Amino acid sequence: MSEIGLLNAPAGAPAERNSRRDVAFAGGIVAILAILFLPIPPAMIDIGLALSIALSVLILMVALWIQKPLDFSSFPTVLLIATLLRLALGIGTTRLILAHGGDGVTAAGHIIHGFSQLVMSGDFVIGIVVFAILITVNFLVITKGATRIAEVGARFTLDAIPGKQMAIDADLNAGLIDDKEAQRRRAELEEESAFFGSMDGASKFVRGEAMASLIIIAVNIFGGIIIGVTRHGLPLREAADVFTRLSVGDGLVSQIPALIVSLAAGLLVSKGGTRGSAEKAVLGQLGAYPRALYVASALLCALALVPGLPFLPFAILGGLMTFVGYTIPRQLARKQQEERAREQVQQQQIAAEAKDSVKESLRTHEIEIAVGKQLATAVLRNPPELAHRIGKMRRKFAERYGFVVPEVKVSESLTVPSKSYQIKMHGTVVTSHEMRIGELMVVIGDGPKPDVPGDEVREPAFGMRSMWVSEAYAGEVKREGFTAVDSLSVMLTHLSEVISNNLAQLLSYKDMRALLDRLDPEYKRLIEDICPAQISFSGLQAVLKLLLAERVSIRNLHLILEAVAEIVPHARRSEQVVEHVRMRMAQQICGDLSNGGTLNVLRLGGKWDITFHESLKRDAKGEVVEFDIDPRLVEQFGTEASGAIRERMKTGGNFALVTSPDARPYVRMIVERMFPSLPVLSHVEIARGVEIHSLGTIS
Repeated sequence: MSEIGLLNAPAGAPAERNSRRDVAFAGGIVAILAILFLPIPPAMIDIGLALSIALSVLILMVALWIQKPLDFSSFPTVLLIATLLRLALGIGTTRLILAHGGDGVTAAGHIIHGFSQLVMSGDFVIGIVVFAILITVNFLVITKGATRIAEVGARFTLDAIPGKQMAIDADLNAGLIDDKEAQRRRAELEEESAFFGSMDGASKFVRGEAMASLIIIAVNIFGGIIIGVTRHGLPLREAADVFTRLSVGDGLVSQIPALIVSLAAGLLVSKGGTRGSAEKAVLGQLGAYPRALYVASALLCALALVPGLPFLPFAILGGLMTFVGYTIPRQLARKQQEERAREQVQQQQIAAEAKDSVKESLRTHEIEIAVGKQLATAVLRNPPELAHRIGKMRRKFAERYGFVVPEVKVSESLTVPSKSYQIKMHGTVVTSHEMRIGELMVVIGDGPKPDVPGDEVREPAFGMRSMWVSEAYAGEVKREGFTAVDSLSVMLTHLSEVISNNLAQLLSYKDMRALLDRLDPEYKRLIEDICPAQISFSGLQAVLKLLLAERVSIRNLHLILEAVAEIVPHARRSEQVVEHVRMRMAQQICGDLSNGGTLNVLRLGGKWDITFHESLKRDAKGEVVEFDIDPRLVEQFGTEASGAIRERMKTGGNFALVTSPDARPYVRMIVERMFPSLPVLSHVEIARGVEIHSLGTIS
């Protein structure tokens, strides 16, 4: 049992302490109410007045140092208690002044006597003037302005609640915040509206107290004079002097704390949306403009030199503002530098943690070049040049094909042979090649070799005959009319060709949505009309991928969307949509392939036109549903097409293979295995006005 009691004791202790605090707080409120009805000795009045002054100073300090108004949300309650305490003390001092005023100026306690001597300097007329000024400042300036700010703040806060609530719900639905954060923001919103609403009414406490103070001081003066003359037998002059001193001293003692609390209320409601303590909010913003400080300093220095004005005050203030204007920019620059250094350290820590995390090992890069250790010393020795050349290559792809290819990650890998590199797409090795360190590659094609020693190899990008020669023979090779290429250029040329062959894989859904978001509003409405009612966004992505697979640029995206909108009501298959889009983009396709306005074409002979036409199986509507061709014919066509195409490639220059519209996809399917970069066009894709130059037929 004793162990159970010991275990339960700590849990019950806070509850007991809270109950004692509740009882003590309730006792304090009862004590304030008792002052309204019970006679209080002067010593207790002194303690109560000191408590009132201390409480008002504490309220002001808290109002100065809070970060935002809601941090002092109990201010209306504290203001009511402080006001009630001052009014109760005012009633208690009134009772003492009227009952014992004939005994002298200490009848209401030593604090009232001390204030009357300090402020009035022995003349009650001065006290009346000071009291009237304090009442005016408190009632007409501070309290009235704070009341107006609180009123407007409460009105705008209540009007803004629906919009803020919708913003919280939107952030929650978007996943930017969780349920706990949403609940915290809603609670803060409710507290804000309740706070400004309470402040609107709490400001009336101070205004009412100012009115009550005027009434109390008038009652004390006139009532005290009458009681002093009639009850205590004092002469009228002496009664007026004593009771006026006591009354004005009592008014000053009550108005000074009231003025302090009013100032705290004004600081609190005027803080608005500014975060931070009052010192940061005010001095930080006033001192953030050195030019303003310099201008103010120049004005003060000019006033110091004006005859008849004191030199020292203006000169000291002018010098102080100049010093502040000189030091603040340097302090701000130092703080910004420290913050940037701190942010860099944090980012490095986050990057290091992410690099070591398991999730980072699961992440794959769209394009990556893994370089062997020995080759890395040659191609990675100048990272800025490498980054510049890769960036230039990406810009070229963006201009030519209409979308930005992903960033290329270049890394050194221990798993790759030391003199080789691997090109990866989405983490999968697409191709690799072995290089020669310290040698240059000379592309010779089908021509003669240069008269220098070297090893004949195949160039990795296009498979052309090449030679590796030593760097010492670079000048001699150049004199013979050949071009020597360094290892980095060979690798980047190979990368460019690999990217060109895999454009369709590199166009992600995210990239497509980014392209659509950059369109004009009219085309965005067109997208809303067709997506997803007639074609899904993934279907639209499939159309763009099929175009890029044949190296057709999508830079004229608005034309593609118009063509898609025309055909999707009648055809849903991506292949059918693409054929229609290609027909509409004939001018662009022919323009990209032509040389000087002339399009070189290689045609299918009549035999193969008939063969492909007979291999297409159609349904009742006349649409192609199957491609049924004898495998031997496919092999024969591949052989004849390969010979004809290679013969034309020897002459150089671009050309296209032309066939019928229905057979074009299937001809392309066979040809791309041997010549992936060779464009295959249909007759309807040849634009008007394009001059055709026939290179022959495959027959």
